[in-house]
Amino acid sequence: MRDPFEESLRDMLNTQSSHDDDACLERVLKTANRQVGAGDLFGLFGHWLHVVSSVADTSARHGAPVSRRQPSVPPVHKAD
Repeated sequence: MRDPFEESLRDMLNTQSSHDDDACLERVLKTANRQVGAGDLFGLFGHWLHVVSSVADTSARHGAPVSRRQPSVPPVHKAD
């Protein structure tokens, strides 16, 4: 399977430029770091959204008021 991110990094390393190798490597590493950081950030927001939705779902089930009073039972009339 081809990875476009890996291919773009390879292309950046293989391009001939007037810069030295250290500058080229630095540019590739900065790009990789940015993309990995963005992926981690989106993953963090995804987990956060999952937790918030789970809490909202749990609280929605317990949202109805609960009465602690004993229900009044009408008197039972027995037939003779």
